[in-house]
Amino acid sequence: QVQLVESGGGLVQAGGSLRLSCEASGSITGLNVMGWYRQAPGMQRELVATVTSYGTTNYADSVKGRFTISRDNAKNTVYLQMNSLKAEDTAVYYCNARKIWSEYWGQGTQVTVSS
Repeated sequence: QVQLVESGGGLVQAGGSLRLSCEASGSITGLNVMGWYRQAPGMQRELVATVTSYGTTNYADSVKGRFTISRDNAKNTVYLQMNSLKAEDTAVYYCNARKIWSEYWGQGTQVTVSS
């Protein structure tokens, strides 16, 4: 099993920045893709950004140019730097990690952007 612990959420004004962190522990051998998803009230969970163990990144169009995902393999941690935040970025952000045959989720961290 893999445990994912997120931190860094909170309340910020529009235009501000936040940095989310997610540390993986447990059976971390074979973790390939790590990333962030988010779910706003009444909406489906959606992809924000992912990064592979080799550093290849993928972003949702809505966050390109504003968010940056990075990964420290030595610390088993993935980060999401969020700049120029908008009210529509308000959501619970979930860390995700995948192996070939399994997938894991964190408990979620709330990000609220006030306009």
